[in-house]
Amino acid sequence: MKRLRAFLPLIILIAIGVALLASGALDRFQPAQLATEQVRLRALVAEYPVLSALAQIVVVMLGISTGIPGIIVLIFAGGMLFGIIPGTILSAIGTTLGATILFLASRSAFAHGSGGGVPLLVEKLRAGYHAFPFSYTLFLRLVPFFPFGGVTVALAWLRCPLWLFLTATAIGGTVMIAFETALGAGLAETIAREGTVSLDLFAHKRVILPMVGLAVLALVPIVLGQLRRLSKRWDSGDGIRDPQAEEGDTRP
Repeated sequence: MKRLRAFLPLIILIAIGVALLASGALDRFQPAQLATEQVRLRALVAEYPVLSALAQIVVVMLGISTGIPGIIVLIFAGGMLFGIIPGTILSAIGTTLGATILFLASRSAFAHGSGGGVPLLVEKLRAGYHAFPFSYTLFLRLVPFFPFGGVTVALAWLRCPLWLFLTATAIGGTVMIAFETALGAGLAETIAREGTVSLDLFAHKRVILPMVGLAVLALVPIVLGQLRRLSKRWDSGDGIRDPQAEEGDTRP
């Protein structure tokens, strides 16, 4: 019974996520759908700015805390309806709150042991986290390559301190959200101008620049992996050559 109470918050979040997916609620936030209604929706935002801002925060918070896939459409929606700066701020607040709820629920569930083996994602992240807790946690939040909800649960499993989790999520998550929000704002403007959704969207500067930014962030793990391998080779002596040995090799 004690274990069940510990897992109850996480079970409730999973149930809410399943209900949201089954209801098709995220379909209303697709960029094409929002673009066709953006005049009416922006009028509502202008008429009810506080309620609209709270709605964006709550929707993102629910999406992040339940760990459902496709949350990026909610970030796009913030950019399309509120603009880049307000949309980034609102989505970042919702993301931080939602991630904190999921983190605390996961930490409660894992407080008395996992009752099983170590998940694959935790195993992959454990060495880097234990070696460089702050920089590695911030790195995980900066790179869109890693699943946001999965990383949150993994950090809870690794018993990441709450202050470190909040700091990394607020800083790293906001940087990533800024690119996604800018992409959403660019999609809204371009769809409104073109009047349709097509591959030509990706030829516009307001769309392609945020995509390049996200692509650069996604390349960070590859670059760091290569640097880490070079560093290990150098430390092991493989990268250091003996000049006398090289000279001796050239002698007849």
